[in-house]
Amino acid sequence: MAATWPSGQAIPEAVAAQVLGVLWLASVTTGPWGAAAIAAAVGEETLKCEDLKLGQYICKDPKINDATQEPVNCTNYTAHVPCFPAPNITCKDFGGNETHFTGNEVGFLKPVSCRNVNGYSYKVAVALSLFLGWLGADRFYLGYPALGLLKFCTVGFCGIGSLIDFILISMQIVGPSDGSSYIIDYYGTRLIRLSITNETFRKTQLYP
Repeated sequence: MAATWPSGQAIPEAVAAQVLGVLWLASVTTGPWGAAAIAAAVGEETLKCEDLKLGQYICKDPKINDATQEPVNCTNYTAHVPCFPAPNITCKDFGGNETHFTGNEVGFLKPVSCRNVNGYSYKVAVALSLFLGWLGADRFYLGYPALGLLKFCTVGFCGIGSLIDFILISMQIVGPSDGSSYIIDYYGTRLIRLSITNETFRKTQLYP
């Protein structure tokens, strides 16, 4: 049975097919290129540059330095990765200049956080603390010569200090003396400390 308008007239089959086609297109255009596909379906050919932040781009994973296990060109705890806009997008900047993207050009660089490392390996520190902690080797390695010498002279505080240091180093509570972070596999398991500050606990909630 054909659908009818409120006035009682039948909807042409071509119009009904177009409506169903648009609904189907909206249901399947999910993922990184979904917004671009919907924009093209409704006839929007020119998008503003700030619209690229609405999901119409793909950013590559950062290139990892094998020695530091952190993104290449990490400076001031920040690195940048290239992001590629979806194909067939024309970006217009505030000056009115337009740039057409085919999906292969870099649209912008996205900042990603990185850690400051200075050559201290987490695996080495844990191994030294486990096997040679009673000699203070772990403290010498991390840059605490006074504590290392004290552990060496007292045989790891009769073993108690060695056990405590092993727990503290394993939980990454004790780190290098220069304040840098351990070298840990970038895609491996690492601990992240979460803290409550005025920025997190008392931050004003924004509702749409």
